[in-house]
Amino acid sequence: MAINPQAPSAVVMIRPHHFSPNPETLPDNSYQSRDVSQDQALLATQAYEQVSQAQQQLQAAGINVHVFEDTGTDTPDSVFPNNWFSTHLGGHVAIYPMYAKNRRKERRSDIIDMLKAQYRVQDVIDYSGLEYDNIYLEGTGAMVLDHIERVAYAVRSKRTDSLVLERFCTQFNFEPMVFDAEDEAGVPVYHTNVLMCIGSDFVMAGFDMIKDTQRRQQIIQRFEDSGRLIINLTEDQIRHFCGNALELQSKQGRFLALSQRAFEALTHEQITLLNQSVTLLPLNVSAIEMAGGSVRCMLAGIHLSKR
Repeated sequence: MAINPQAPSAVVMIRPHHFSPNPETLPDNSYQSRDVSQDQALLATQAYEQVSQAQQQLQAAGINVHVFEDTGTDTPDSVFPNNWFSTHLGGHVAIYPMYAKNRRKERRSDIIDMLKAQYRVQDVIDYSGLEYDNIYLEGTGAMVLDHIERVAYAVRSKRTDSLVLERFCTQFNFEPMVFDAEDEAGVPVYHTNVLMCIGSDFVMAGFDMIKDTQRRQQIIQRFEDSGRLIINLTEDQIRHFCGNALELQSKQGRFLALSQRAFEALTHEQITLLNQSVTLLPLNVSAIEMAGGSVRCMLAGIHLSKR
């Protein structure tokens, strides 16, 4: 199977044993549930079961899934590993500085050790020390990477510092494309991967949430120049996590992993367009979405060659 730079064929997932929405991320994540009446024990059980079910569905599609257990009680967002590390063709791994203090405990050496043991890892670049300077870049939440065109799309936020973004882009050979995006209430989008999904042949994004029309047009033009099909998502669809999807590939073909909620929010026309290049793979992660993230956040793609 030829390596597709955009769609990984392996992912890391974390199965949480004590999942709960994170109070430390609530102030700037408008997609997080504010319903405090939730039965926390039930929510934790559902999250555990939903990760297990998603793992089985991904494996049935031929995706190699590395699952790690999180039995701790002080890492409520551990189910979203894509924020603290990323992997890149050529054997490169990045480790990121995190905004919420309790999210910094999610970083695990055993995951990096597994990558080194099973894949070709040349170097690990660790940016996490920048937390002490209050500088943050939350991985492929903060950036949506076009691995084919080598562009890093990033919405400005507390969790995306343009200085460390520049440093990442220099070291990993990406061009930074920074922009502002906000919802109808004027609240900035907290993570770029809620807004935008870049596939091999398509991009779907809430383009209208980029209020600067000139910048919006520049970004759309970049995607059109790369030959991608443009699918515009409404703000309501973004709220249903339609942008928080990840293209994967196996010997069975290319898949778009997204949540059941996101799948149900897509129009018939959008599904028809997507079906031209990917098989849609809806996963029920309703409990996990209470924490303000969805399927894309749960999957840390492995863009490394196997040993």
